[in-house]
Amino acid sequence: MRLRVVWIAPKSRSKEACYDTLTREYVSRISKYQQIEASDVASEAALLQLLERSGRRTTPMLVLLDARGSELSSEEFAAFIEAQQSRDVQQLIFAVGPANGFSETIRHMAAKMLSLGKMTLPHELARIVMLEQIYRAFTIIKRHPYHCGH
Repeated sequence: MRLRVVWIAPKSRSKEACYDTLTREYVSRISKYQQIEASDVASEAALLQLLERSGRRTTPMLVLLDARGSELSSEEFAAFIEAQQSRDVQQLIFAVGPANGFSETIRHMAAKMLSLGKMTLPHELARIVMLEQIYRAFTIIKRHPYHCGH
């Protein structure tokens, strides 16, 4: 399975360097379990182009972070990722939207929408939380003590 995390950001660098540092840290941690790509795109239109390019052989499974999505526990999220691996999903793309959210067009294209909770988060922080939860999911799947060690 090819795993990709994409976020919509009009600027290629975050306002605060700590977001980029944490992004690199979690990508490095995840890569010990699963090949991962993480990148920004300038707009929703650019995300649509990425989906078209990614879907040449098989259609990628698109998961949007959206306030209207379903909330999952860390264990449920790990089970979701493991199920996609078992189903032999070729590409799993998690997308973090812009500050004002995704359009209806892209929401209809999504296979799943996830919410990080009812509280509003800056989209840069949502990216870090999403990456941490992906890392946590793989530690749950592989029975690494990270998840249970708190």
